[in-house]
Amino acid sequence: MQKTLVIIPTYNERDNIENIIRKVFSLELPFHILIIDDGSPDGTASIVKELQKEFSGRLFLEERPGKMGLGTAYIHGFKYALKNDYVYICEMDADFSHNPDDLIRLYDACENQGADLAIGSRYVNGVTVINWPIERVLMSYFASRYVKFITGIPINDTTAGFKCYRHTVLRTINLDAIKFVGYAFQIQMKFEAWKYGFKIIEVPIIFTDRKLGVSKMSSGIFKEAFFGVLQMKIKSLFKHYNR
Repeated sequence: MQKTLVIIPTYNERDNIENIIRKVFSLELPFHILIIDDGSPDGTASIVKELQKEFSGRLFLEERPGKMGLGTAYIHGFKYALKNDYVYICEMDADFSHNPDDLIRLYDACENQGADLAIGSRYVNGVTVINWPIERVLMSYFASRYVKFITGIPINDTTAGFKCYRHTVLRTINLDAIKFVGYAFQIQMKFEAWKYGFKIIEVPIIFTDRKLGVSKMSSGIFKEAFFGVLQMKIKSLFKHYNR
């Protein structure tokens, strides 16, 4: 197996963190995990530190002083992964909304199907979302349709946060120029990968809303995505995407 890192940002995930770590490490492929904790007052980082004794050399922790945004957490993780020569870098939530078993399928899409970016997609085969209120499903679905219409990007789930990158994608994109923090971050990373001509494969998944803990969703995240897409598209008209 190619050296693969799973990045999991956390804020107040003590109810989920041990279970998600143990589940990923129970998979047939020897993934490594990087937890990026934004100063969780509930002691999430302390649980990870205890588990590091059991999973030495596979479980890593980066602590930040406070909530700095999902996008900055992933950028931090990407730079860590590149510095440590990981070949594939995955993004995943801590709350089991992403099924850890699907990490195998995302890895396979990159390793055996030639994808540079594999996306765990909720909308490639209709709508495969469980336990979300209908208004949130509609908002998410039509947000992706909006992004496709504005940008022309051939991706059905543009806001998806369950992904596997080949390291060459992250070495090509200027990570310091990615300034969005919420859904807009997820959109921009896909848009950049597409504009640079990388091969993108959508892998159908079933997304299940969290059962434990509290959602981090806010109206500000949606506003950033709505206006950020327009800003991103306009800027792209004046940029050359040469690898």
